[in-house]
Amino acid sequence: MTFRMPAEWAPHDWTWIGFPTDPAEWPGAFEDARAQIAAFASALHADGRGEEVRLVVANEDDAAAARAMVAPGVTIVVQKLGDVWLRDTAPIAVLNGPARALVDFGFNGWGGKYQMPGDEDIGARLAATTDLPTSTQPWVFEGGAVDTDGSGLFVTTEQCLLNPNRNPDLDRGKIETLLAGSLGLSDMLWLGDGLLNDHTDGHVDNLARFVAPGLLALPEASTADDPNAAIYADARARAKAHGVEVASIPSPGLVLVDGEAIPASYMNFYVGNAAVIVPIYGQPNDQAALDAFAPFFPGREIVGLRSDAILSGGGSFHCCSQQMPSA
Repeated sequence: MTFRMPAEWAPHDWTWIGFPTDPAEWPGAFEDARAQIAAFASALHADGRGEEVRLVVANEDDAAAARAMVAPGVTIVVQKLGDVWLRDTAPIAVLNGPARALVDFGFNGWGGKYQMPGDEDIGARLAATTDLPTSTQPWVFEGGAVDTDGSGLFVTTEQCLLNPNRNPDLDRGKIETLLAGSLGLSDMLWLGDGLLNDHTDGHVDNLARFVAPGLLALPEASTADDPNAAIYADARARAKAHGVEVASIPSPGLVLVDGEAIPASYMNFYVGNAAVIVPIYGQPNDQAALDAFAPFFPGREIVGLRSDAILSGGGSFHCCSQQMPSA
C-alpha cells in the first residue's frame, strides 16, 4: 500500500476556504467576492449537516467581517495569507488505509505572476495547525493543476505542469515520478491547454474533473462563439484515446467582462459531504449544467451559487478551497 490522494467525493473532516483580504486583487468586486465566498462556506457547512468549514482570514479585522457574513458554525481561522486560492497553497492530504499525512509543495505565485506575502508558507502554517505528519516537496506545484478519481488516475494539462515558469528542469517523466511519490499517482492523463485567459496557465480544475472512478466530466460547447470549443474538443479526444470515459456538461459559453472573454467554467465545482457547490454566472446553461451533475452525486444536493465576483480575482469555489479527507 502507498499513500494516495483520495477523490474529492470521499468523506471530509473539514474544508479550508480562503477569504479575500486585499481590495486591489478584486477591483470593483471586493465586497461581492467576499459575499460569494461567504455564501459558499455557509452552503458547505449546511447548518452542520455538511462538514466543518475553516474559513481562513488574514487578520482580526477580516475575521470580524467574515463572522458577520457566514452562517453560525463556520470556524474562523486567522492566518496571514495573500490570496484566497488555498487549492494551490494549502497542504494536500494523502491516505494509506487508516493513516493520514499532508504534503506541502513549493509555490512561486503561479510562475511568478502573482506573488503576495503569506502565500509562500501558508501551506506549512496550516499543516502546523494539525497533528498530521507533513512532508515538504522542494518543487513547485499547485493543487488546481491536477484532479484524481482516487484510484491513482490523475488528469492535468501540459500547459500548466510542463510550463517552464514552474519547474524548468522537470520533464513529463520526472513530474510523473514526483507525483507518484508524493500523491500516489499511478497513471496520468495529459490534456493540452486549459481555458482561454486562465491566469493559472491552464489549471485542469477549470477544464476537466472526475465525477466517478474513470469518468471525466468535460464541458461541451453549445454556441458558435464559445471561445474554448477547440480546447474542449481536444481534451475529449485525448481522454478517449487514454481510455477514460467522458461525461459532457454544457459550457457557460462566451462570458465577457470589459469586452474580454473570461475563463468561466462549471468545472470549478466543489464536492462536499452533503452538497456539490457549482459556480454559475447568470448564463442560459446554468440550470442545464446543474441538472447534468445531479446523476453523478446521488445523496448530495446540487447547489448553484453565483461566482462571477470571485472569478474576477482569478478563480472560483474549487480554487479557494482545500479538503481534509477523513482517515
